[in-house]
Amino acid sequence: MKYSTKLSDAVHILAFIVLNPNGSLTSDSIAESVHTNPGCVRQLMSSLRRAGLISSVKGHPKPSLTKELSTITLLDIYRAVEGEKPLLHLDTHTNPECGVGIYIQLSLQDFFDQIQEKAEEEMKSITLQDILDRYQKKTVHLSKISF
Repeated sequence: MKYSTKLSDAVHILAFIVLNPNGSLTSDSIAESVHTNPGCVRQLMSSLRRAGLISSVKGHPKPSLTKELSTITLLDIYRAVEGEKPLLHLDTHTNPECGVGIYIQLSLQDFFDQIQEKAEEEMKSITLQDILDRYQKKTVHLSKISF
């Protein structure tokens, strides 16, 4: 069962852009940080660009954010890369002739809808600024730990 890491990777890309203003921002260098291939990075950046979260010029590896960090929410990023896909998914391949197979899915959907609504509300309250502030705290804390 494969799950999507698009949200995590998109946040990583945005953070990389913010934290490396004078560094190389090619899809190759970003892909190296994300540990994926440059094509995936370009796809995600295209989605972020279409959503109005970044701007870039083809052939010039200098993408930039189009909004303040404090105005870009986790939900904005999620919708940019996942669209309207729900966080939780039902198994649609259950036996339609089995009462459990039919009604457990219908019952679960009610709860999944509630979870989706609450998750989206929480995601609206988390900004890219919040994430980068937490990042800064983690890097300071981890730099004090000796390995």
